[in-house]
Order: sequence, then structure tokens, then C-alpha cells
Amino acid sequence: MQLDVVVGFFILGALAQLVRSDLRLPTGLYQSCVIFLLLAIGLKGGAALSTYSASTLIPQSLAVLAFGTLLPLLAFPLLYWIGKWSRLDAAATAAHYGSVSVATYAVAVALLETKGIDYEAYFPLFVALLEVPAIVVGILLARKSMQNSNKGRLAHELTCNQGVLLLLGGIAIGAWAGERTAAVMPFFGQLFHGVLALFLLEMGRVAAARLADVRGQGAFLLSFGIFMPLLGGAAGGALGALLGLSAGGIFLLAVLGSSASYIAVPAAMSVALPQANASVSITLSLAITFPFNVLVAIPVYLAFVQHWS
Repeated sequence: MQLDVVVGFFILGALAQLVRSDLRLPTGLYQSCVIFLLLAIGLKGGAALSTYSASTLIPQSLAVLAFGTLLPLLAFPLLYWIGKWSRLDAAATAAHYGSVSVATYAVAVALLETKGIDYEAYFPLFVALLEVPAIVVGILLARKSMQNSNKGRLAHELTCNQGVLLLLGGIAIGAWAGERTAAVMPFFGQLFHGVLALFLLEMGRVAAARLADVRGQGAFLLSFGIFMPLLGGAAGGALGALLGLSAGGIFLLAVLGSSASYIAVPAAMSVALPQANASVSITLSLAITFPFNVLVAIPVYLAFVQHWS
């Protein structure tokens, strides 16, 4: 089992935080990395959409939407009945685990491209589709706490937050431009791994900074933060096989099922469920699940898919 080179930057960032180094990416550079990665993923996927028929994309997209609806329904009872969390906190955290981490997806794509493994190029469409259903389900699960929520602000956050807007915008531009995206691909394509490395350097530092919160919450956080990704990854892999995806596509759908949002969903939950404990959700998704996926789950999923394919 071999880790991709960009994972080394995540480890370096974590070590820097643990030894209390002053290493830190400037805020502007970090935001630039986020914008770059979202646009690069969207452009590549959008450019590929024109080569696939609606008869292929529509059924698969509907299946992915159903998958995004199912994941928080799997996470919620674990948090509510086994973890004994409040309904509000369980629903908000379940929404994080029904949505996706674009950074985790980017690491998986980088690994596939490094190894020369093909996958369905329209996968960024699935990334965008998986952002919204889990948020809606999470709000419905916490419906008793919704009477004071600002539904207008929530609708705006669902459709216009940075992650969804840039990803969908990149897909739209790529689909419109088609082969003309070659003019910008030397920038968005060849620099992808380098920008991802810088992003993961900061992510490693941020994840390590939250380790103290993990120790304070006990064994349940650690158990859930590892078990839920494995459950979601197994469901995603099974769905990919049922849809007849390539080995690379099965792997990516397993990674999407395994990941947890720490950008789009926290922003939406702060509007819809402001009373929920946001710190515990972020700690779970960023300090436990994200490192687990990057360091363990992604290479294991790929090895498993390659073996069985």
C-alpha cells in the first residue's frame, strides 16, 4: 500500500502543529487554494459532460442523490441512540457525514492520476449533487428546532455558498467551453497536484490543532469518526458496482461516501441550526475522518477495488 506524495504534505503540516511550529499558510493563500481546487475539479468534469449521453447521466445522478439522502439517515441513529446525543446535534453532525469533502475527493483523484487509472470524468457532477441532500435531511431530522430558522438565508446558503457555486460554475463553464478549456488547462491541470499539496499542508496543521478536542470527547468520537466512513465507503462502493462504473469510478464513489464535509455543511448548519454544537461536528469531520480517509481509507479502498476488479 503506497500513499500519494501529496499526503506527505498533510503529515508535515500535522507535525508542524504538534511541535508548535509557527508554520501557517496565509489566509489569502489558503482561500486561493480552495478556489483553485474547486474550479479545477469543476472545469475538468464539465468538459467531459458533452461526451456522455443523458441516458447515462440522469439515472446515475438520481442514484447519487438517493445515496446522499441515505447517508445521514445511517449516521443519525448511531449518534442519537448509541451516542446519546441531542436530536439537534445528532442531526447537524449526520448532515456533515451525508455530504462530501472536496479535499478528500481531490486526494483520491490525484492518486488515480498518479497511477494512471481511468475513471468517469463527469464525477465532479456527483460531488456537486452530494452537497445538498444531506443538508436538507439533516434539517428535517432536527425539525423540532426549525421554527426560528431563517429559511430565506438557508436557501441562499444552499445554492450560493462558495463550494457549491464554484464547483457548479466550473462544471457549467467546462460544459459550455468543451475542448476550448484546453486554453486554461496548463494552469488548472498541471498545477493541480502542487496546489493540493499546499492545501493539505494547512489541513494537516488544522486537523492536528483539534486533537485536544478529540481527547476531551472520549472514545465515541473516535469510534464514530472511523466506523461511519467505513460504512459510507462500503455503501458507495456497492452503489458504484451496481451502476456499472469502472474500477476508478467505484473507488471514487466509495471515497465520496466515506468523506465528511467541513466547509459547505458547517456554513449551512450555522444558518439552519445555529443552536447545534458546531465544534463537535467539525472536530469529527476534520480531526478524525479526514486524516483517516487520507492516510488509511483511500489507499485501502484503491487496493481493494484493484484486487476485486
